[in-house]
Amino acid sequence: MRKVFKIYRPFTHAGVLLAAQYRINFFFFILGDILRCFINYFLWHAVFTSGGEKTFAGFSETDMVVYIFISFLTSVIAYSDGSYAVGEEIRDGNIAMRMIKPIRFDLAFLFQELGERLITITLIFVPMMLGVEVYKFAVTGVIGFNILNFILYLFSLILAYLITFYFNVCYGYSAFILKNLWGANFLKDCIVGFLSGGVIPLAFLPPAVAVTLNLLPFASQTYIPVMMYVGMFDVPTIIYSFALQIFWLIFFIILQQIIWNACVKRMSVQGG
Repeated sequence: MRKVFKIYRPFTHAGVLLAAQYRINFFFFILGDILRCFINYFLWHAVFTSGGEKTFAGFSETDMVVYIFISFLTSVIAYSDGSYAVGEEIRDGNIAMRMIKPIRFDLAFLFQELGERLITITLIFVPMMLGVEVYKFAVTGVIGFNILNFILYLFSLILAYLITFYFNVCYGYSAFILKNLWGANFLKDCIVGFLSGGVIPLAFLPPAVAVTLNLLPFASQTYIPVMMYVGMFDVPTIIYSFALQIFWLIFFIILQQIIWNACVKRMSVQGG
């Protein structure tokens, strides 16, 4: 493990520099997502106010507000642009340069993204997490921070990011065939955003649909970590959810290696 970190540490440093170089672009993207969070907040506030019910599918209005902002935070931390980055390297031919280097293609991208995540954690994760806890205290009058739920959330978040990363790498390899993934990436992000529970909690869907979507890897990317944080899972469900996340992580790690081995044998690029 130490040898791997020594080899790929420069990629982490490069990721930090890359995030710092395009910081204006980064802040505008985050600002747009934060505005979307507040739109969702006012939407659900109107739903609870007009409905006259204190709870909906087990969620109080406070729970829903926490879910909105923690799901946003989770999607930002667990976000990976691996499909875009891999697709671009295949399209312009730069992937050929990576292939001649004695490094693993997936690990090089992973460590580079970890550098970018360090910036995100520092500037977004800590302030927003504090903001959510202040909101809970302002509404309830008591300190609602649960250290156990937070630890479970962190472990689940790490698994969520790795699942998202390897899923996107697998998706990015389709550029070997499609050549350009710009439109396909946009469609993928919209579908995954809904199926992962990032738009509405999966618990709000019909039971049969919710059970089916919970089995898919997308729930492991957002819904499961957020439900860990808000404390909606009992002990058996927590164990099952971690097992499911680990299964999907192993599945996508193996799948990306299989796809990579198959694609490089018939690789053709437009650039380079």
